[in-house]
Amino acid sequence: MSDIDFSFDPQWAQTLGMPFMHNAFLAGLCIAVAAGAMGYFTIARHSTFAAHALAHIGLPGATGAVLLGLPVSLGLGIFALAGALVIGALGKRASQREIATGTVLAFATGLGLFFARLSSSASQQMQSILFGSILTITDDQVIGFTIFDIVLVIALAVIYRPLLFSSLDEQVAQAKGVPIGLMNVLFMAIMAGVITIAVPAVGTLLIFALVVTPAATANIIAASPLKAMCTASVLCLVSIWGGLVLSAMFPAPPSFIIVTLSTLFWVIARAVSAVKTTNA
Repeated sequence: MSDIDFSFDPQWAQTLGMPFMHNAFLAGLCIAVAAGAMGYFTIARHSTFAAHALAHIGLPGATGAVLLGLPVSLGLGIFALAGALVIGALGKRASQREIATGTVLAFATGLGLFFARLSSSASQQMQSILFGSILTITDDQVIGFTIFDIVLVIALAVIYRPLLFSSLDEQVAQAKGVPIGLMNVLFMAIMAGVITIAVPAVGTLLIFALVVTPAATANIIAASPLKAMCTASVLCLVSIWGGLVLSAMFPAPPSFIIVTLSTLFWVIARAVSAVKTTNA
C-alpha cells in the first residue's frame, strides 16, 4: 500500500501568492456570481436535473475539442448551448423537459465517450473534465468569465420579472401573456453559459456543488428571490475560495473541498431550520 501524506503545508501562504492562484480566485468570483444568480431560478423552475445534465451534454464538445485541437471550453460551451436550446425548445412544461433532457443527455454522453476513444489526448483530459481543474485557469479564461458575468447581469436585468414570474407560477404567467416558451429557451441558454464557466472548477460530475447546493441553502436562509440569489453567490464564493485556501494548506483536490464545504453549508442550514421548526 502506498503512503499518503495529509500533513499540513507550512508554505501554503506562498502558494496562494502564485499567479495561477490569482487566476483561480478571480475565476471563483466570476463563477460564484453566475452560479448564485442562476441557481435560484434552477430550483424555482424545477430544473436541477437539466442543470446537471447540461454539464454532461457538454462532455462530447469538450472531448471533441481536444480531438480537433481546439480549446476545451469552446467545445463544452457549444455543445452545452446546443443541448440547452434543444431541451428548451422541446420541453414546454417541466414534465416534458425531463424527458427531453434525459434523451439528449443519453445521446451526448455516448458521443462523448466515442470521441474520447478516438484520441488518447481526449482520454487524458477526461479527469479534468469530469472533476474540474480550477488551478489551470488561464488569463484569457478569466477575461472570458468576466465578460460572461457582465452579459449575464444585463440579460437578467432585462428579463428578470417575466423569468421570475414564469419560474414561480408557470400557468398563471402563461395566462398573463408571459412567453413561456421563450423564457424556457432563454433560461436554458443562459444556464449553458453558467455550466461552461463552472465546469473548470468542479467538473461535470460535481456541478451540483456550485449551481444547485448553494442556491438550495440560500432558499432556506433568505426570504426573497434577490436575497436568495445574493446569499447563494456568497455561499458559492466562500466554498470556492475556502476550497482553494484549504487545498493549499493540505494535499487535497480543490474540487473535493469545494463540494465538501458547499454540502456542509446545506446540512447546517437544514439542521438549523429543522430546529427552528421544532421549537416553533
